[in-house]
Amino acid sequence: MTLVAWLLLVAALLPLLASAASKAGGKAYDNDNPRAWLARQEGWRARANAAQVNLFEGLPFFFAAVLFALYRQADPQWVAGLMAAWIALRLIYLGVYIAGYGSLRTLIWALALVLNMAMLFAGG
Repeated sequence: MTLVAWLLLVAALLPLLASAASKAGGKAYDNDNPRAWLARQEGWRARANAAQVNLFEGLPFFFAAVLFALYRQADPQWVAGLMAAWIALRLIYLGVYIAGYGSLRTLIWALALVLNMAMLFAGG
């Protein structure tokens, strides 16, 4: 079960990774007004910020699917494997999003969604 807890933490930190990427090396970054500064960004920084938003949006379903799978007494090792695969896909998603490969990004997003659904129906 400890592995599941660590994977939940890693998943929760993914948006922060995207956030850091969106601000990395930015000129005149304004920490007093970061949203306005981010709104003016273009290219890969804007995409990293959009990825951050999507990563935050995906967390509730991911967390709920994990918890529901464990509630239904799914094998924790199986759940952890699905979680690790989801995290790996979301890391790839972040890289592909920043690089600007929209169609590939959508495919990876869909695969991660399928893993969420697999967790949701695991166990029982």
